Amino acid sequence: MALPPSFLDELRARTPMPSLVGRRVRLSKSGRNWKGLCPFHNEKSPSFYVYEDSFHCFGCGAHGDAFAYVMRAEGMGFMEAVERLSGEAGLDVPKATPEAAAREARARDLHGVLEAAEAAYRRRLRSAEGADGLAYLRKRGLTDETIARFGLGWSGGGRGVLAAELRELGITPAQLIEAGLMQPREEGGASDLFFNRVMFPIRDRRGRTISFGGRMLGEGQPKYVNGPETALFSKRRNLYGLDLAREGVFRGATLIVAEGYMDVIALHQAGFTGAVAPLGTALTPEQLEALWRVSPEPVLCFDGDAAGSRAAGRAAEVALPLLTPERTLRFATLPAGDDPDTLIRKSGAQGMQSLLDKAQPLADALFGLIAGAKLPEGPEARAAIRNRLAAAAAAIPDKALAAEFRGALFNRFFAQSRRPGARAAPRHPRPVPDATAIQAQRARLLLAICLHHPDLLREVEEPLALLDLPEGPAKQVRDALLAWIPRAERLDSVELIAHLEKSPVSAASAWVLRPAGLPMEARSGAQPKEALDAFWQIFGFLRGEAELAEDARAAEAAFAGSNDPAAQARLIRLRAALDALRRGEVEDEFSPA
Repeated sequence: MALPPSFLDELRARTPMPSLVGRRVRLSKSGRNWKGLCPFHNEKSPSFYVYEDSFHCFGCGAHGDAFAYVMRAEGMGFMEAVERLSGEAGLDVPKATPEAAAREARARDLHGVLEAAEAAYRRRLRSAEGADGLAYLRKRGLTDETIARFGLGWSGGGRGVLAAELRELGITPAQLIEAGLMQPREEGGASDLFFNRVMFPIRDRRGRTISFGGRMLGEGQPKYVNGPETALFSKRRNLYGLDLAREGVFRGATLIVAEGYMDVIALHQAGFTGAVAPLGTALTPEQLEALWRVSPEPVLCFDGDAAGSRAAGRAAEVALPLLTPERTLRFATLPAGDDPDTLIRKSGAQGMQSLLDKAQPLADALFGLIAGAKLPEGPEARAAIRNRLAAAAAAIPDKALAAEFRGALFNRFFAQSRRPGARAAPRHPRPVPDATAIQAQRARLLLAICLHHPDLLREVEEPLALLDLPEGPAKQVRDALLAWIPRAERLDSVELIAHLEKSPVSAASAWVLRPAGLPMEARSGAQPKEALDAFWQIFGFLRGEAELAEDARAAEAAFAGSNDPAAQARLIRLRAALDALRRGEVEDEFSPA
């Protein structure tokens, strides 16, 4: 049977081409797309380009969508490719039933009904009864070319007008109800959903009309109305202008998320051909996924008032659990009282471009949304903000990215906490500690953790070897410990300590293990996680900020190249240690006893 187009569209949307092709082809970034050596012919330089929803080889001419790629790469038939991709995407392939065939036929019919309605609305806009609608659009500065490109029309003023006009094409009121153009009446029959409104066709990503929005002129509420949910239209999944924005972004435009129909149209007319808008609701996870399939970094454009701030906060909250290192957001805030249309009228396209150029990365915008322009004075309020910042970072599922966000948010928090020229008075007079003694004590605590919990050495052996420890007992014990690891049958604390007691470093190991001054984390009774966390905190102070930052950069590069969980864990630990070092955490705890 012929599969429903809606099912195939959903399956394509759930199958990003870079991930699919990347299983067999080593891909590298090329602008917004990817490239690699063609898997279908021998070549020495890459001419095989992968887009979000298709591929094309400029060498052999191979091209197509996910189905075409699997068919060619795996030697499968079309239905085999569909079943394979459906299983990976978690979708059930529609079964060949009379009901499925009927739904498919109705969907085809609904597209035809909506196309006929759009044509009727467009004709009516240019007729005498549509004069007010056309005057409104021209007053808003729209050209005839823009009006035609977006398919704008006029609904007509009387109820039943659309049904009467489309009856000649064999379209029934029942079909108009199913398409979301009419609504049944309690007393029987049906009435037009749209009347006395400028009409905006809503199209899917392939440019097919799936519903309409209408704007009332003059007095009356609601000002804007969208069509209801139908077999073709879902407000949660669709974005106004997405079909045109996909083409614009492909040609280099920025993907901009504005608030409404007229914002999108004004932006396109001014040359910002990547503009889209949600359909009367806050951004949904499904819409964000659709945006990221077009661009890895859309710009969300919000009003500069309280409502705009709330909308930005909701968008960030929805986005955080969906973020990955490859996809994020930026936020642009309009001047108070402006929308994209009025800003372009006042400042031209240059003014709008300047606003986009100043768009904030998500981490910066998120800090402002949570903390505001100025941190509060009270410790309770400040602690609440710290908790909200930590919770926001924790909502990101990618651990490395979550650690980066946490570091960025907390760095901003502590930077704002420091007052220029202010110095905190010491609570108690205390002598200035000796730097050498501090380093020796830190080294002792680090080694005590290793001796009492040698199973941690699987993770920390290499960082331990990197440290430039003070000459004397600390360095002697560290070197003896590293020499013991390759010969040990198992990483057991009792066996390790017994080995050191019989070695030339017995006095040095006794210095490490003496109970005086050892915090709980460095003793044998500590939980493994507590001991490991303490190791990395102390490691940061011993390593130093510059070296620790360099370690983190190297770990980030290693993780990016290997995608290895162990490399990811090390990166997270190093970032946390660097964050703690910059904040000065555990300073008192690890001072000399």
